Amino acid sequence: MAHTHIEQIPALRSPVLIVAFAGWNDAAESATTAARVLIEKWSAQRFADIDPEEFYDFTSTRPIVSVGPDYQRNLSWPSNSFFYHVDPALERDVVVLVGTEPQLKWRTFTGEIMDLARQCGVGMVLTLGALLADTPHTRPVPLIGFATDSALLEQLRALHVGPTRYQGPTGILGVIHDAARQAGLPAISLWASVPHYLGISQNPKVAEALLRVVDPLFNLGLNLDDIERAVQRFEQQISAIIATNPEAEAYLKELERRADVAAEGQTEEDAEPSALPPSEVLIKDLEEFLKRRREQQGQ
Repeated sequence: MAHTHIEQIPALRSPVLIVAFAGWNDAAESATTAARVLIEKWSAQRFADIDPEEFYDFTSTRPIVSVGPDYQRNLSWPSNSFFYHVDPALERDVVVLVGTEPQLKWRTFTGEIMDLARQCGVGMVLTLGALLADTPHTRPVPLIGFATDSALLEQLRALHVGPTRYQGPTGILGVIHDAARQAGLPAISLWASVPHYLGISQNPKVAEALLRVVDPLFNLGLNLDDIERAVQRFEQQISAIIATNPEAEAYLKELERRADVAAEGQTEEDAEPSALPPSEVLIKDLEEFLKRRREQQGQ
């Protein structure tokens, strides 16, 4: 493991490795938000980091400079950090990897992850992702996923996670899944759909939806009341903005109609067709709101 700094390999009980990466796999930062919620709730301990030097084009994923209270400039590089959580009350321990999708040497990067997984005795891999879709924020978050064996697939279906037949370009999560399959490790991929008009800022509702599946999958006993309150505030703010704009309201109503048709098992051919109003006004208004929200959160 030439590119991973390990402080100490913890003693763990066949842990599940939960993985989330910022970037292409992480619309509205939903997957990485869910992973960081777990880290914060558990006060999980960081024990390893992958050195970014070999895996990033730093003109695309740039290091960040910040100014400390003493006016000294601090430099932060793209990070990929491993955290662990041990709780005798759980059926197994947990390792969380949260980072940023690399641009370079994906096979080498994935090899670093799998080597550390072997050292930790990882017994299962779960990857979290989020994608932009034509879904309204006022309906339940659509979830899709797949797994490497039928028993895990049945668990996903019982939790209302739909199947995916996607074929096409993949991100680093797809490479990790292939490596897990080749290593004989059970693996689950869980993806949530993000309203495309809310894709530029953190979306607590989508992060919560991911956690509502992760929790029963591994009997984690999570208390999600705090993120649920954040979801309620977020939805109220978004709905208030949309209510001030008739075009935005029309756009949302059509998205809701289409979502309801899909939920009832119909197709668009079965339902009365309706044109989707232009989304530019809605997106512009929400972008302004989300920009202000990010600035306020950064204060």
